[in-house]
Amino acid sequence: DTGFGYIKAQRDEHGQVYAVERFTEKPDLASAERFLKEGDYYWNSGMFVWRASAILAEIERHLPAVHRIVQTVISESRSAGTFQQAIEKHFSAMPSISIDYGVLEKSDRVSLIPCDIGWNDVGSWQAVHEISAKDENGNALQGNVIAVDCKNSLIRAEKRLVAAIGVENLCVVETADAVLISKSDQTQRVREVVDALHERGATEHIYHTKVNRPWGSYTVLEEDPEGFKLKRIEVAPGARLSLQSHAQRSEHWVVVSGTATVTNGDEVITVRRNQSTYIPIGAKHRLENLGDEPLHIVEIQVGDYLGEDDIQRYEDNYGR
Repeated sequence: DTGFGYIKAQRDEHGQVYAVERFTEKPDLASAERFLKEGDYYWNSGMFVWRASAILAEIERHLPAVHRIVQTVISESRSAGTFQQAIEKHFSAMPSISIDYGVLEKSDRVSLIPCDIGWNDVGSWQAVHEISAKDENGNALQGNVIAVDCKNSLIRAEKRLVAAIGVENLCVVETADAVLISKSDQTQRVREVVDALHERGATEHIYHTKVNRPWGSYTVLEEDPEGFKLKRIEVAPGARLSLQSHAQRSEHWVVVSGTATVTNGDEVITVRRNQSTYIPIGAKHRLENLGDEPLHIVEIQVGDYLGEDDIQRYEDNYGR
């Protein structure tokens, strides 16, 4: 399998712990076949055992930029009392590199213990297909799916009806965010799609349809280039959003369930189920849930720019 990392070990016939000679992350098929024939290679399961002091020392040695950010996060989370805030503040500055590439491949302090435990990384949709229950034609179907004369395919629907006719060896995954269609043996290449989105300047690989926040979550139901966005917002009991304003959009809020306490300029009002309020462009506003049940509202944004970065915060319980 080319979806796994491989470890070459220095075998000791009298011991159970082997020194690691080198790592090879996701080799090509010819190399993977050669590794299996040589017999001194093992799959990298990603299961690590270390003392915190040992791995931090190796991170400082091999990834000093990461180590500095980690220390900053630790320091700020102690003083502010919340780890999540510090992570959200500094995570984007982290170099994009795995622990395997950044530390383990460079360290001379790594040992390996072989084990045969029926482990599978399930790191690709092909692996999901392999472990899933299948019909008589080898199809793994999940959700609202109709498969006609299909064979050896994974078809998964989370939101919409997915119908397939006469396909073989395909992976089809439908979510609220996107639809993936791939040959079963090429699902590892999904990273190329992410790279292409990045190069295009798109945001689909950054922002999901449902976004979790410290106060609850929001789900984008529809967004139109004509200048409106429709959201479903859930605010947890006792939580509130920041006191904020937007320079390029207005907002219309309709309460679906629960009771909202709304700050709109100098006014603080209560908005109940089946009631609404309007937030003009530039107005300082805040949404709060002082009740014991989740608050659900529908928000309609209207404006020339609807990006999440059009926000100015004046007060925030979460240190943003």
